[in-house]
Amino acid sequence: MMLNYIFHLMRREPVNEFPVEIVERKGLGHPDTICDGVVERIAMYLTRYYTENFGFPLHFNVDKAVLVGGRAKPEFGGGEILEPIILHVVGRATTSVKKETGDEEPVPIGPLVLKAVHDYINENFRYLDPVQHIVVQYSIRPGSVDLVKTYERVKKLGVPPANDTSIGVGFAPLTDTERICLEVERFLNSPEVKNKYPAVGEDIKVMCVRMNQRIRITLAMATISREVNSMDEYLALKEEIRDLVLKKVSNMTDREVEIQVNTADNPANGIAYITVTGTSAESGDDGQVGRGNRVNGLITPMRPMSIEAAAGKNAVSHVGKIYQVAAKIAAERIYEKVGGIKEVYVMLVSTIGQPITKPQIINIQYIPEEGISRSDVEQEMRSIVNEVLEELPMLWRKFMKGEIRVY
Repeated sequence: MMLNYIFHLMRREPVNEFPVEIVERKGLGHPDTICDGVVERIAMYLTRYYTENFGFPLHFNVDKAVLVGGRAKPEFGGGEILEPIILHVVGRATTSVKKETGDEEPVPIGPLVLKAVHDYINENFRYLDPVQHIVVQYSIRPGSVDLVKTYERVKKLGVPPANDTSIGVGFAPLTDTERICLEVERFLNSPEVKNKYPAVGEDIKVMCVRMNQRIRITLAMATISREVNSMDEYLALKEEIRDLVLKKVSNMTDREVEIQVNTADNPANGIAYITVTGTSAESGDDGQVGRGNRVNGLITPMRPMSIEAAAGKNAVSHVGKIYQVAAKIAAERIYEKVGGIKEVYVMLVSTIGQPITKPQIINIQYIPEEGISRSDVEQEMRSIVNEVLEELPMLWRKFMKGEIRVY
């Protein structure tokens, strides 16, 4: 079967040269990102359990979760949690396996879900206790008969059939503004910063707006109330973080940079962004899977992107996850390996029931440098995407090891 490639030479300037650019990242402690991270960890643990016990990842999808914000009373030097966060995970999974003897072997879904939530929170938060501060609920039902049979077909066919008709979109390279947005949040949530500034919480949202040659960075940064003793300390911390970020990004762009931190503060009225646990989820800010970052870690309204939630989906045949990652990988490889490309977009569309290695269409849009031969670069692009598609049947192993991040 010949793959259906459609190439489109784009006759416009790259996004980095647009007069306006807008980029957002919801950080590690944002309620939406918590939901993404938790269900992706559950997916990892289910994949690992199925593989270790039955030799192959069985059917599951746990890509639905909602976080109900709790109630808290933070105050400088302390504070308390009044009502816990509620985290409700919804999905489908293989809950029992019929053995050759005819006996049904149950899968410990509940313990796996709880361990995934607790491990994820403990690894990524310092003051949010998954036992004291979070009530975990789950409604995970057996997968439908047809979808379960799909996995039996996989063992015979070797290449999984797509279990949905979905689109994946990836692009490269990131602009200065996009890289800054991504790296600022990762930097502020790094051990380096947390060790030096323990008052900086994990819930950090970054909004970058570039207007021509000026980038404005707006940080919504939760702080830890027990680590800040007064409003003066809090205001001093904000200034230190502002200067720290400014120093960090000065090496990432030649453009002028302006940084704002916690613009809703009103010190005269005692209003500051302090939290007991480091996340706004403690006090009424709710969350949901798929409302935050795309698989490249960003929200990029200036770019084509899919609104499909990748986190929590199985990585064997759910193209809503696989194709988003594949398109991203393909675009990045094209930009790195094919000379003379200013900007490239890869779009993959699956057909339910067809092999994941054979999309119904592969659309590659690109902006070339002057004097580039279309036939040469398009043949190189085709070879790279073919290579990426051939890797898809084994991509689930990288997800199982936590080597691929989708938020």
